[in-house]
Amino acid sequence: TSLDRESEKESSENLVTFVDRYSDLSIQQQRKRLPIYKSRDHILYLVERYQTTIIVGQTGSGKTTQLPQYLNEAGWTAGGRIVACTQPRRVAATTVAGRVAAEMNVKLGEEVGYSIRFEECYDPAKTCIKYMTDGMLFRETFLDPLLSQYSVIMIDEAHERSLYTDLLLGILKKIMKKRPELRIVVSSATLDADAFYEYFNTNTTNDPNRDNASIISLEGRMFPVDIHYLEESCSDYVETAIQTVFDIHVKLPPGDILVFMTGRDEIDRTVGEISERAATLPRSATKILPLPIYAGLSTEQQLQIFETTPHNTRKVVVATNIAEASITVEGIVYIIDCGFVKLRAYNPKTGMESLTVVPISKASAQQRAGRAGRVGPGKAYRLYTEESFHELKDASVPEIQRSNLAQVILHLKALGIDNVLRFDFLTPPPAELMMRALELLYSLKALDDYGRLTMPLGMQLAEFPVDPMLGKILLDSYKFQCAEEMLSIAAMLSVQNVFVMNSSAPAEEERRKFAVEEGDHITLLNVFNAFVTRGKKSARWCHEHCLNFRALSRALSIRQQLRKYLVRFEVPIESCGNDTVKIRKCLVSGYFSQAAKMMPDGSFRTIRDNVVLHIHPSSILFTRNAPWVIFHEVVETTKPFMRDLTVIEPSWLTELAPHFYEFKKTSLPVR
Repeated sequence: TSLDRESEKESSENLVTFVDRYSDLSIQQQRKRLPIYKSRDHILYLVERYQTTIIVGQTGSGKTTQLPQYLNEAGWTAGGRIVACTQPRRVAATTVAGRVAAEMNVKLGEEVGYSIRFEECYDPAKTCIKYMTDGMLFRETFLDPLLSQYSVIMIDEAHERSLYTDLLLGILKKIMKKRPELRIVVSSATLDADAFYEYFNTNTTNDPNRDNASIISLEGRMFPVDIHYLEESCSDYVETAIQTVFDIHVKLPPGDILVFMTGRDEIDRTVGEISERAATLPRSATKILPLPIYAGLSTEQQLQIFETTPHNTRKVVVATNIAEASITVEGIVYIIDCGFVKLRAYNPKTGMESLTVVPISKASAQQRAGRAGRVGPGKAYRLYTEESFHELKDASVPEIQRSNLAQVILHLKALGIDNVLRFDFLTPPPAELMMRALELLYSLKALDDYGRLTMPLGMQLAEFPVDPMLGKILLDSYKFQCAEEMLSIAAMLSVQNVFVMNSSAPAEEERRKFAVEEGDHITLLNVFNAFVTRGKKSARWCHEHCLNFRALSRALSIRQQLRKYLVRFEVPIESCGNDTVKIRKCLVSGYFSQAAKMMPDGSFRTIRDNVVLHIHPSSILFTRNAPWVIFHEVVETTKPFMRDLTVIEPSWLTELAPHFYEFKKTSLPVR
C-alpha cells in the first residue's frame, strides 16, 4: 500500500536516530547542553499564552525530544491528559519515543509511548507523552473528533509538508474553535515558518495583544560551511560522488563524509565502488569505511553509522534524504550532495502515482549543506553548477499537491466534511487532483451519485488503514470466497523487501521456487504460506530461503490486524484453496483502474489512458509473456516500471468494472 511503501521516502521500520554525543555525561547534563534548553521557560510561557506556537530550530536543537518533556514537567499532562508529538516518518516516532523513555528513566510503552500504523506501544492508563505518525493522529479523529484527551499537540518536522501533516493542521484549526484550551506547537527546521503563523493567527485587528499565535527561533549549533559547486554539470552523479570522496580523502584533513543519494540501488552501487577502489590505496594511507543507510537495512547495520570511527579511518556514510533532518550522525565534516531526491508524484492525466527522481529544492540543499557544520567548520560539495542551484525551487512541493487524494477525501467525508473543496487547506490541492480522486472513489462505489459516502462500504473503506483500492479488494473478498488469501496478499503488499536482494544465483534460485506464472501477488501468497507452515515462522528458515525475516514477521502482524477489521465489518472469512482465478478476479475488483496490455515490442499500455509502462525487473513476470495485467504501483527510475503484477483476462475488466470501462470492446491502437 502506498502508505506503507513510504519506503522509498526511505523511512524504515526502525532506523536508529540517536547516539549519545556526550555519552560520558549524565542524561540530565546532556539535556541541559541542548540549544533548546536556554529557551525552555520562554517556550513554556508562549504555550501558556498563545493557542499556537511555531518553533523554528535547526535539526539537532533538541525540539523533538525535549519539548514534550518540558510540557510534561510544567503540568500539561496532569489529570490524565496527554501531550502528543507527530512525526512524518515512522522511523522517527519509534526511535524518539525510545530515547525520551530512556531520558525519563521509564519503560517504553508506559509513561512514554508511540503509535504507528500496525504497531502500537502505549498504555491508555499511564501514557502521558505519545509520539506518533501524523497519519495515526489524524485517524484518531474518527473515534474522537475533538481529540479531547490531548492537552498539547506538537506537529513536528512540519516543513516536510507531508500529506497528513497538512491535513492535521486543517483539522486542528477547526478543533481549536471548539476547544480554546487546546495548545498547538508547530515545529519546523527551515525558516519558512511565516506561512504557519499566518494560517493560525486569526487576529484581524491591528492590536498585537489579540494575536493567538507566536513564533520563536532557537539558536542551533552552527559552524561556517564552505560551499563548492561543479564548474559544469555531470552526466553521472554517482561516479562524480565517488571521485569526490577520494579527492577529499587524499587531499583534505580528517573528518567523516556524508553523501546524499536518492535510493537503495545508488547507495549500494556507491558503497560497493568505494570499497573496491579503497583496496587500491597505498598501504600507509588512512583507511576508508563506506556505510549505507536506508530503509531495508537491519538494525545492526543501521547502528554502524553511529559508532565512533575507528582510529586511522575515515567514515563515509551514504544516505537518502532521511539524513537531511531525521537523523544526526556525529563527526561529519564533509557533505556531498547529488542534488536529487526520490519523491512520490501523482499524475492526474494518467491517474497514476509513481516514485520519481527529481531535483531537490533550495531549502533541502541548504539543509543538506548545514549537516557539515555541526562539529566544526565544514565543506559541502554540490554535484551541480551554481547556476543550477539558482534554478531550483525554493521549497519542495507539498505532498498534498502531488498525491493521489482518494484516501484524503474518504477521510474528510468520514469526518462529516462533505464539501472537501471548501476545507481550509494550508495549500489547496489542484482541482484536477480532487476530480480524479472523486472519480476513482465513485468507481469503487465508495461515493454515491451525490458525492456522499456510501453505507457501509464507503465508511468501511475510510476506516481501513490501507489504500482504497486494496481496501475494496478485502471488503469484496467474500464474493470470491477468498478473504483468507486476500488478507495474506494485502499484508505482504504492506511490507517491503520480502526477498533478500542480492544478485547471487542461490537467491534467484530460491525466489523461483515460490514463483508462479500468474504473477507477483500469488507468488507473495506462496511465500507467506510457506513461512507460516513449512517455515514455522522461524528466522533460520528465512535465512536458508533468502527471505527477509523482519518483513515476513511484520506481514504476519499486519495480517492479524487487517483480519480484525474484516471481523468487525462482518465480512465472511473463507478460503478458496488453490483457485487462483478467484484470487485474480478479486484483485481486479479493486485494481481495475491499474490494468495494462502488452504491445508487440514488449512494452505495455494502460487500458484507459494509453500510458506506456514497463515491467519492473524484480517482477516474476519480467521474463514471461503476460498479455494483460493489473499492477500495484508504478516506480519511475530510468523509465516508468509497474511493480507487483498479476496476469488477468481482459473480459474480467468489463465484467467487474463496467462503470469504468464503458466501451465494452476496447482494442488499443497499436502504434
